Parts: sequence; structure tokens; C-alpha cells
Amino acid sequence: MTRKKTNKKKLKKKLLHKYRLVVLNEDTFEERLAFKLTRLNVFVLGSLIAILLVAITTVFIAFTPVREYIPGYSSTALQKQALELDFKTDSLLEVINMNDAYITSVKSVLRGEVSAVVINKDSIFKAAQADTDILDLNPSKADSILRAKVSNEDKYNLFETATTATDFVFFPPVNGSISAGFDTNEKHYAVDIVIPKNTPVKATADGRVLFASWTSDASYVIIIDHGDELISVYKHNSSLTKSQGDFVKSREVIAISGSSGELSTGPHLHFELWNNGIPLNPSTFIDF
Repeated sequence: MTRKKTNKKKLKKKLLHKYRLVVLNEDTFEERLAFKLTRLNVFVLGSLIAILLVAITTVFIAFTPVREYIPGYSSTALQKQALELDFKTDSLLEVINMNDAYITSVKSVLRGEVSAVVINKDSIFKAAQADTDILDLNPSKADSILRAKVSNEDKYNLFETATTATDFVFFPPVNGSISAGFDTNEKHYAVDIVIPKNTPVKATADGRVLFASWTSDASYVIIIDHGDELISVYKHNSSLTKSQGDFVKSREVIAISGSSGELSTGPHLHFELWNNGIPLNPSTFIDF
């Protein structure tokens, strides 16, 4: 115990023993500065200076652009650009996939590679009749008031009524006799209309030209997108008056008829209607 107490006293004496730090002029040995120090004071002061330097360095690196030059730290501007590029890449991939699907459907229309869809009209009528049997079709008082209000509004809204009616009208692209009708068994998803050579071919409805070019089997072909996944196809033309991307009005001249192409047997127009990739019989909607 006495030895331990002696060692503690010696350590305390060493730590608290005073020293004098003197700064002298080398030429004249004149005393300029003098500091009274102990080992404990030097240790405490050195620790405080080290902690202060570490804190200043940490703040300087964390809150200034200097950290971008230190390995392991990434630039915030680069991170933002990377996120923007990632979002743009996802958007471009989505657009490319949509365009590829659309182009594939157009190719199937041009080649006629589509399976026939048979619709059972009787089953549709039976289902509709069953639904009407279940529903209570007797109008309520509120329904009658609403119907009268809508009727009065529509009575003076002539322009909207006319626009809605014309949205569903198809005009014949040409007038003539049908030499080959719509036949899914023969994969003839169109009607062939016999017309004189150089007859103007008109758009059946408003739309945008989706395709306009020459093919070996159908000569000059033009395809119009009418919206709502409805397109019309005009084949075996001798020339085209519209280009891809042009907007056309119904009954506007888009081509001149002819008798060209490997599959043509005489002057006629090969006309098709497609809805959502399914061929429609044009004679159902148009009186040629």
C-alpha cells in the first residue's frame, strides 16, 4: 500500500511539476516570451486542439463541395442526373414497347395474319334479354326529372348533337360493285370494289395517316388511324396523295385507284376495316 501511494505521489508530482518555456533572441539572448507549463496542462491543451481540428475537418467535409474530391463520396449533381436518366430510360423503354406492339399489329393487318373471330349473336341477345329481365326499368321520379332536364339542354345544343352523330358515320371510299366480299374462311378480310382506273379514293372518316408506301403485292397502300383502335386500309392504288403523319378529313381524296400489285386482277379498291386488331366486314357499316 505504501508503494502504491508513493507511485501515485510521484506521478502527481510529475504531472503538476512546473516548467518554464522561454523564447530568447538568438543574437542578444534577450528573453522575449515565457510560459509556465505543466505536463498536465500540455496534455489537456493538445487534446483540446486535436478534438477541435477533427471537428472542423468533419464539418468542412460534410457541408462543403470539397467532399466530392475525397474518394468514397459521390456528387449530388451526379446522383440527380443519374436519377433523371433512369426515369427517362424507363419512359423510353415503355414507349418503345408500345410502338413495337403497334407496329406488330399493323404488320399483321398488312399480311392478313389474324385469326377469325366468330361472334354468336344469339348468345349476346339472350344475355341482354336476361339482364333486362332482372333490372327494374320503371323510371323513378328523380330519373324523370333528370331526363326532362337533359332533353331541354339537348334541344338547344345543336352543334354538339351533330358532332356526336357524325363521329360514328363511315362514308364509302368509292362507289362501285363488290367483286369479292368479306370472307374469314378464305382469309379475305376486306371487300374488293370494282371501279374505273384513276378513280379518286376518299377517306372513309376523319383520321391520321398511319402508313403510306408501296408494296410488291398490293402496290400503293395507305392506312388511316381513326382513333379508338379503329383503322382503315386501302390497297392496289396507282398513286397516293397523302403521306404518313398527315391528318385527313372524311371524304378527302387520299389516293388514285389502279390495277397494280402482284395480287391485283383488275382495276379495283381493296378496302379493309380493323378494330383493335380484329377485322370488320365493311359492308356492315358502309353502303357501296
